[in-house]
Amino acid sequence: MAMTSASWLDEFPARLAELDGAHLRRKRRVVLPENGARLTVDGQSMLAFCSNDYLGLATHPALVQAACEGAQAYGVGAGASPLVSGHSAANEALERELAAFVGLPRALYFYAGYATNIGIVPALVGAGDAIFSDALNHACLIDGARLSRAKIHRYAHADLGALENELARSEAPRKLVISDAVFSMDGDSADIATLLALCERHDALLLLDDAHGFGVLGPQGRGSLAAAGLYGARSSRRVLYMATLGKAAGVAGAFVAGDEALVEWLLQKTRSYVFATAAPALLASALRASLKLIEQDEWRRAHVQCLIARLRDGLTAGLQDSGWQLSASQTAIQPLLIGPNDQALAVMEGLRARGIWVPAIRPPTVPEGTARLRIALSAAHSEADVDQLVEALTSLAKQDL
Repeated sequence: MAMTSASWLDEFPARLAELDGAHLRRKRRVVLPENGARLTVDGQSMLAFCSNDYLGLATHPALVQAACEGAQAYGVGAGASPLVSGHSAANEALERELAAFVGLPRALYFYAGYATNIGIVPALVGAGDAIFSDALNHACLIDGARLSRAKIHRYAHADLGALENELARSEAPRKLVISDAVFSMDGDSADIATLLALCERHDALLLLDDAHGFGVLGPQGRGSLAAAGLYGARSSRRVLYMATLGKAAGVAGAFVAGDEALVEWLLQKTRSYVFATAAPALLASALRASLKLIEQDEWRRAHVQCLIARLRDGLTAGLQDSGWQLSASQTAIQPLLIGPNDQALAVMEGLRARGIWVPAIRPPTVPEGTARLRIALSAAHSEADVDQLVEALTSLAKQDL
């Protein structure tokens, strides 16, 4: 009888065991929404500080109604790519409204944020060109850069002096600077005005990923460009502005906005747009309702700012001798650096035992030795919710975890 030869597929159990040994295996949770910022998680009711629903719009009745009306008018699927027959009247209207909202000439609506960045970067630059990437950029920007085959210059996080030196030395015909606007694991913001000035000086294009700023920052929630005083045509030629629509907007998808010719080029050449089924019109209908609420409900952003201050004041006082470090973030993302993977998981479990869900973020999402709790605040939280979290973390910090 012939013996079965070993296969590389036999490696996976051992490789999974290695993840377990390093405290790096992730686990999905089954969730159901409750009222406010509560979720039922694997059957347990919990106060959640893990959602990017920063304005508390994901379950808003106006969005639910708009989605239902969209489904009644268009059905539940797009049926084709946007360049075939998937570009609905609702999607067209949403693109016009998104462009007007962020003050740029034209917008292009994608079905997902990851698909947006991994597609538009290779559509803009290729072999022989140069990309300049902040070291803490999101994975979708990093992967888009790799797919482009352009030469990648990775500069230290927020080190714009290093960026300027790299731009000045580069002889590439096309230069693309890519950066998060609000960095998803640290919560700090990019210096957009200086980034734009460097791009103007060195004939570069700035691709700004505002996944965590759109809806939350700037007047009427118009995003990080508006917060930097760059709303409107003054920034249009050198900026491609990308933002997701599944976070503060409460629905799903993403868009990129900028100069008319640039956006038309992306429509023609972005593979993740051309060769993918369009986002269903019911989502575009819900997003149109969301834009109205983002613009008019200033109280939501004001409430989030109050919660940020309350959390930071409470944790600064309660964790003085813990060795844990609260990042210097003034956004809805408030990371608490713990350090070792196992300790971050222990703190997460300690909170879970108290009915609070805050995710532990570990490598490779963050650098080795910087495992953290990523506290995400929302307009759906109350001051009492924040106080409950502060009290729980203060108590856990006194224990030998």
